[in-house]
Amino acid sequence: MLAKLKKKHTSFQILISTILSARAKDETTEVISKKLFQKYSTPKRLADANLLDIKKIIKPIGFYNNKAKNIKNTAKKILKNKKKVPEDMKELLKLDGVGRKVASCVLVYAFNKSAIPVDTHVHKIANRLGWVKTNNPLQTERELEKIVPKKYHILLNDVFVNHGKTICLSSKHPKCDICKINKYCKKII
Repeated sequence: MLAKLKKKHTSFQILISTILSARAKDETTEVISKKLFQKYSTPKRLADANLLDIKKIIKPIGFYNNKAKNIKNTAKKILKNKKKVPEDMKELLKLDGVGRKVASCVLVYAFNKSAIPVDTHVHKIANRLGWVKTNNPLQTERELEKIVPKKYHILLNDVFVNHGKTICLSSKHPKCDICKINKYCKKII
């Protein structure tokens, strides 16, 4: 989903879509983001929007009460920042609804900057391959930063997410029989 956004959306829209994507399926996020941006395509429009209207649009995505507040507050902060989305981790983390994964996604997909967004797929696959032995995404991010050459940071999320959605599924249903990298898998998780 995020790779698609990169091609046709502003850094602000990528930021908001990524905030919405937390604990949601990409397919749902795409539909909801499209509806939201049809009505509120700029930071000003979203900052000025009625919170109930935002909630109504994003309700199918889950956690919509918090996400609505977060995206509205983030839009206000972007307006105060001369309508610019921050281009560094420290500043992105000051925005409502933005944690390390969201900030990393914005750096990669909006600004083509080196970062390793760690979601469930990246965490799972990095552990299954034995690249890391970690218990949480932050540990995984830190360890991957040490071993993955910086020139591949931008690609890692797309590759692992695609593999995680199509082949390296949950522990109950992985498609190991058709996996091209199965021989390297430690199947830890």
